[in-house]
Amino acid sequence: MKFIKKLSIMLLVAHLFVQCESVIDPKIFSETAPDNLFNSLQGVEAILNGAYANVAAVGGNRAADALTAPETMTDIGFVTEGAIANWATNFQDWILDGAGSSLYSTYWNEPYKAIRNANILLENIGDAAINEDDKTKITAEAKFIRGWSYFNLYFKFGATPLRTSTDQELEIPKASNEEMLSFIENEFLTAIPDLPSPGEESQYGRAHKGAAMGFLTKFYLNTKQWQKCADMAQDIMDLAYYELFPEYFGLFQVKNERNKELLWVRTSKADLGREANISIMNYAWPQSFASDPNTGLEFCDGCRNFATMLRFRDDFYLSFDASDKRTSLILTEYINTSGALIDLLPPGDNPRPFKYWPADDFAGPAYGNDIPVIRYADILLARAEALNELSGPNQESIDLINLVRTRAEIIDLQLTDFSTKEELRSSILTERGWEFWWEDQRRDDLIRHGEFIKRAQERGAPAKDHHVLYPIPQFALDANPSLEQNVGY
Repeated sequence: MKFIKKLSIMLLVAHLFVQCESVIDPKIFSETAPDNLFNSLQGVEAILNGAYANVAAVGGNRAADALTAPETMTDIGFVTEGAIANWATNFQDWILDGAGSSLYSTYWNEPYKAIRNANILLENIGDAAINEDDKTKITAEAKFIRGWSYFNLYFKFGATPLRTSTDQELEIPKASNEEMLSFIENEFLTAIPDLPSPGEESQYGRAHKGAAMGFLTKFYLNTKQWQKCADMAQDIMDLAYYELFPEYFGLFQVKNERNKELLWVRTSKADLGREANISIMNYAWPQSFASDPNTGLEFCDGCRNFATMLRFRDDFYLSFDASDKRTSLILTEYINTSGALIDLLPPGDNPRPFKYWPADDFAGPAYGNDIPVIRYADILLARAEALNELSGPNQESIDLINLVRTRAEIIDLQLTDFSTKEELRSSILTERGWEFWWEDQRRDDLIRHGEFIKRAQERGAPAKDHHVLYPIPQFALDANPSLEQNVGY
């Protein structure tokens, strides 16, 4: 097999997607020796699990850092203090050089590691000693993983090299933009028929039709393919499987994981080894936090409070309606270890994001909250936006937005509130900011609406038009002379 000849040291099998029972199995089997991987289902799934793990990137602080850095380039938040120079400062200060942050490795290397594993599976699955049904399903999952990986690469770096085979030369140029778009779309479209329906996947955290359809909806949204976006969102709604979770406060808590609002998540598990966790609360706790007088949340025994501080911008916090329940996960006051009540309300850019609520599952600096990638609220708002772009303000768009607003307990919008497409477009962008803060959505939303650079410049940031893409990392350019840097860098 090509795998045996070309990549006997491939195994990142130890980097498993999750580390808990009832999700993707983390056990290491004897069959995972390089010569035996395709002789059993366990061996094949070990490669598959490694690919899931790479593209999820939930080890150590990677998930928290990668969620936060793009948020600091938007109108939502920023970070101060602590050891932020290694991951956040260059993004926050718009010093995008492709070398000054450890996140470039997460953003570039991890998807390509997943792509490598997916290619190995696709090239060898036909000869694997497993049944045909498993071959079909794993082939679809490998395509899903490649689609997800290239989705991530494209919306950060634009077109990148399309590595679709282990036979390719190491030095290859970027694909064209058209080739990249076609490949991503086709990966998900060809995977969907052979993926299980949502809720029927063999292990939680493995791909299903709803997840692939969700990625396509987001892909069409962010590439402004409005009719395809509207249609795919409707197809998801027609599954009659997904629904909004009843209340925003509990949506992100460990005890409510696997609820039917979540089309796709990066699964996490609190463990001291921190192989598959989210550590964002270590940055969110304000200094000397002891308890929250409003919810009774106490600083957990064994938890960590890092020096780095995550903060909301005052203008964003003040944009919420006073009754909006989406602020229930924004900390505005706390009792410190000296017993004093500390006010975090504006002015001072000081409210803190507590979206990944820590009460249920933690182990030292590791927390077990699954990280939402695509939620049903996103599908509803995507269809609302697409319909507005197709035909201007319409009742269906208003109704879809109001489904999300009703959960937030704020007043419904009326069609008569909007006389132009531009007015409703602006309202949807605002709504998405309130709904998806600190979920790594805002950068893409602002770029799609042509507001990313403009709003940064209005804040005084040294943002330039070419900053809508990140620079190709310097280590990638050094390794591949055929790879050209993005325009402007």
